[in-house]
Amino acid sequence: MSEAGVPVPGLHALDIAEAGRRLRTGEVTAVALTQAALERIEHIDGSLHAFIHLSGDAALRAARQADAELEAGRDRGPLHGIPYAVKDVYDVAGLPTTCHSRLRLDHRAEADSAVVERLGLAGAILLGKLATDEFAFGGPTEDLPFPAPLNPWNAAHMTGGSSSGSAVAVAAGMVRFALGTDTGGSIRGPAALCGLAGLKPTFGRVSRRGAFPLAYSMDHCGALAASVEDAAIVLQALAGHDPLDPSSADVPVPDFRRSLRDGVAGLRIGVPRAFFATAQGVTQEVIAAIGRVEAMMREARATVEDVTLPDYPLFSTCGRVLLTAEAYAVHEQDLKSRPQDYSALAMQRITLGATITAADYIQAQRLRRELAAAVDGALTRFDLLLTVCNLAAAPRLDAMPDPFSAPSVIQAYPFSLSGHPALSVPVGLGASGLPLSVQFVGRYFEEATVLRAGATVEALTGWRLPTLPAAAGVQS
Repeated sequence: MSEAGVPVPGLHALDIAEAGRRLRTGEVTAVALTQAALERIEHIDGSLHAFIHLSGDAALRAARQADAELEAGRDRGPLHGIPYAVKDVYDVAGLPTTCHSRLRLDHRAEADSAVVERLGLAGAILLGKLATDEFAFGGPTEDLPFPAPLNPWNAAHMTGGSSSGSAVAVAAGMVRFALGTDTGGSIRGPAALCGLAGLKPTFGRVSRRGAFPLAYSMDHCGALAASVEDAAIVLQALAGHDPLDPSSADVPVPDFRRSLRDGVAGLRIGVPRAFFATAQGVTQEVIAAIGRVEAMMREARATVEDVTLPDYPLFSTCGRVLLTAEAYAVHEQDLKSRPQDYSALAMQRITLGATITAADYIQAQRLRRELAAAVDGALTRFDLLLTVCNLAAAPRLDAMPDPFSAPSVIQAYPFSLSGHPALSVPVGLGASGLPLSVQFVGRYFEEATVLRAGATVEALTGWRLPTLPAAAGVQS
């Protein structure tokens, strides 16, 4: 309902551009959008557990200000008046940044993270903080202070991690976009399993200031969104140099929406088929899905050819060594002084870093440069790479693979390791009724081309985030 008590049906289904059009014609207000989002959260999140902190009063105050500014002729851009939420590893002034851990339940942020600051300047309305795996590394597990989010497509299946609350909030229509982080696939993985567009920008494209680190050399900040266009709009607000972040790149920011409708004619697309064709756990419906996308790209007059990259296990092993060593460096003091406050899974994963020697770490960094150069070399021949993101639809929670021995269902490490921009985009549903996705990868700082390919697939498949089944209490 609007603040005046008048029902406004279907507001949660409006894409960002359409919501913005209606805001500017007066058909809807930021208060109505915010109130509708808060009511939807109240109605369904008790069974999905996406949010761990809801700032309803502050959101409504911000929405009233957004409406007043539009009425006065001050337009902050496409996100003005649009509700969103953030993974609880990002600082928001005055709110807890718990990282879903007992160790930080009493922590209060003194200032906004860079991305929250940018979205505030863009006029977006922050609704609250979203659940994650502990420190974006340990989960889902039951020995944490907040319940794990549940997949709104089917609550018996995984959401993916660690941006799990972000994926659930968007997939269930609570918000059109949410911020996540991606170190080994934590934006793209949940997006793939929940039917969303998940964009990991180029390393350095988006400031990491004010985001709690997992692995300093691999962390990326970005968004999960209900559509590729929504993802492009959000990146426009997030991208840009931050002199207070040493890893921030001082490069021009293009118009990420300009070429979304240009199609893929003339583009050369390479498929690293050996990554996934015989990978343990890959399903035939995933193989068939990427085959359909290849055919679509050819019909749309792109050139699609196989490309050879180093073996996938080299990328994943190298990435795990670096991530685990750097995570241990972040947590070493707390692991020594407060080990009992970690969940068992986070403790196991992080303490593995103590076994990694300086020589191991240096050799992994040397290998990383070689692997990144191999991806770069492929992208001199091709404009894009096309590969899978998830080897299978979301697994059942009661059949989750062992995180220490079984390979992950998500194939995302190569491009977190190399820093290239990568987009997960849904391509339909599998036999279980759960989403399937593919992944596009581009040259450094060429997110516009990656988004263009994703938008083309979205258009050719006819994908729109649909009305979800009435699982876990979700209603349209």
